[in-house]
Amino acid sequence: MALQNLIFLFFSLLIAQFPFSTAQNVVKATYWFPDSGISASDINSTLFTHILCAFADLNSQTYEVTISSNNQNSFSTFTSTVQQKNPSVKTLLSIGGGNSKASDFAAMASQASSRKTFIDSSISIARSYGFQGLDLDWETPQNDLEMSNLGLLLDEWRIAVNNESSDSPLLLTAAVFYSSDHYSVSFPVDSIGNNLDWINIMAYDYYTPASYSSPKVTGAHALLYYQPGRVSTSSGVDSWTGAGLSATQMVLGMPYYGFAWKLVDPENHGIGSPATGPAVSSDGSIRYVDIKAFIQNNAATSVYNSTVVANYCYSGTTWIGFDDVEAIRAKVSYAKEKGLLGYFTWHVAGDDNWVLSQEAYSGWN
Repeated sequence: MALQNLIFLFFSLLIAQFPFSTAQNVVKATYWFPDSGISASDINSTLFTHILCAFADLNSQTYEVTISSNNQNSFSTFTSTVQQKNPSVKTLLSIGGGNSKASDFAAMASQASSRKTFIDSSISIARSYGFQGLDLDWETPQNDLEMSNLGLLLDEWRIAVNNESSDSPLLLTAAVFYSSDHYSVSFPVDSIGNNLDWINIMAYDYYTPASYSSPKVTGAHALLYYQPGRVSTSSGVDSWTGAGLSATQMVLGMPYYGFAWKLVDPENHGIGSPATGPAVSSDGSIRYVDIKAFIQNNAATSVYNSTVVANYCYSGTTWIGFDDVEAIRAKVSYAKEKGLLGYFTWHVAGDDNWVLSQEAYSGWN
């Protein structure tokens, strides 16, 4: 008996050296959608633990979760396709997205009957299409009543998932605002903590050239650390933690895109330099892979600002703020130090030959 106690003590001490959040429990996720620029079969799924397939729709009349006819084939084969390269990767069906109507989600969540319709249909469609989880991307409840109804929806969703007769319960996640307060309206943190496996913190788009409220100066749209007059990712994470959500339920978002600005003076090209608005596209958005091509084709100068953790490049009057390998490396290190569950990226097709995905994956390890 004494020997058994010694053996038990030894293994207890050994396990204590390797906490629960070991590699198999870390979330290394990304989002994909059919017209993103790459097919599901081209995704290097070995670099991810979870891949979120976007987006299922919310029927504004019936409040059922549906998949458009254009996405039927690609969604139905998505899980089997990405698991060919990585059999252990898990897939989630994401519902909503930035192009969906927030008012439809608010209406759905306002009544118990419509919440049940949404919940039952989401579970049914996830199972029939072979997904291992569901991701809610309601962007975003606008007032206290809508936040309260979001809490009710999550409560009831978790009960339904737990009551489902399955050996592998569906994962439940949500893509959320960078902060626990959405312009003074607080998220239902207790319900989120009790019911979701994690939240995907959308830590980007803080500052863009097409924003009507932006002053006409260049800025980093996903800066990690505080800059005077700017919100930051670290302040958002602190907000969620301060509101009571465990760091182990937070997954940090990182963008595979940036924003291009048109400089007033090509010789004045730092962060905060005068600009006239977006360049390259109507809103200035540009994928990482296209940023790297711009740098090469225009012999652009590339700079890493370690103070705020952001990259930018410039050539002539074009200035682009984005995240390169340095920023990705720093953000992954930050997420680990803060005890976060992991990271996700929007979106997988923005990468350039898997450079950022490999940096994030190896950086966490």
